[in-house]
Amino acid sequence: MRVITLYSMIIVLFLVGWAGLTKPARPLQAVGNPLTFPGERHLGNIKQLTFGGENAEAYFSPDGRKLIFQSTRDGHKCDQIYTMNLDGSQMRLVSNGKGHCTCGYFFSNGKRIIYASTYLAGAECPPAPNMAQGYVWALYKSYDIFSAKADGSDIKRLTRTDGYDAECTISPDGKRIVFTSVRDGDLDIYSMKLDGSDVKRLTNQLGYDGGAFYTPDNRQIVYRAHHPTEPKEVEEYQTLLKQGLLRPRKLEIYMMKADGSDQRQVTRNGAANFAPYMHPDGKRIIFASNMDDPKQRNFELYMINADGTAQERITYCDVFDGFPQFSPDGKKLVWASNRNGKVQGETNVFLADWIP
Repeated sequence: MRVITLYSMIIVLFLVGWAGLTKPARPLQAVGNPLTFPGERHLGNIKQLTFGGENAEAYFSPDGRKLIFQSTRDGHKCDQIYTMNLDGSQMRLVSNGKGHCTCGYFFSNGKRIIYASTYLAGAECPPAPNMAQGYVWALYKSYDIFSAKADGSDIKRLTRTDGYDAECTISPDGKRIVFTSVRDGDLDIYSMKLDGSDVKRLTNQLGYDGGAFYTPDNRQIVYRAHHPTEPKEVEEYQTLLKQGLLRPRKLEIYMMKADGSDQRQVTRNGAANFAPYMHPDGKRIIFASNMDDPKQRNFELYMINADGTAQERITYCDVFDGFPQFSPDGKKLVWASNRNGKVQGETNVFLADWIP
């Protein structure tokens, strides 16, 4: 049975309709390059790097020469972590092939990687969440965060608390890991040193805080969050959390200082906004959202200033586009998309030159 977790659930929500009632629209006809669609003026020389299956959350190495990503392939029944060159060559398994893995990321020196995995609870994939309660994300309590050499060897466990520890990334200066954990009873963002020590809680408002990335200057963190306030919403959130589940109806983009202070909301559209990443100029955030689809089934990429102004749509494909990241020099963009899929639900990694 295929495991449905954070990234695959977002894709599933697009494919069947956010409310599970509609069929996805047919993609717009591409012009010239079959990977490029009208209106995508910031994307040049688009290249498809993976072909077939589910591939997502691709992130650059510090030197911009490699990508680390999660994929279900090679006979594995759920996601493992892989690396590859920018042309899609030399694809290599760097997780141990056991359990379910997510959130691969390079250390700032490029010599080691981090990722989250359930493998200590068993080599098999954990069971998929029960969809009887509607569309939910699985928050496996068996997820822990590990580091390893870039080739996958020398695995070291970094988190040891009972419950979900995942969504990990590293500051550009290589000093701190930021991650999401349920260790204190709620889904909050924490930071720790590279060896797992000196854990600090950064958020404490009721609700989900996660998907965090440091800004290029290491001084701030951009993340996604939903803080329910209505009694019915609070009850639903807490009931699902006790079952290791999260319903992702609404997520807004937030920023805060690296120590957790000065938390502020960037988007205010009431949609499902996720995967925020700061442009290397430190002024703009790229993210994915379903804000322009009245049926909330299609996700596109957008840019917005850190103060919430000057929002601009980046992709116009009418199928899922998400998980964007700029190369360290800001010249390229990598993201995951259903565009050019041979079968419904196929998600691949794409790379483009960024045109200012």
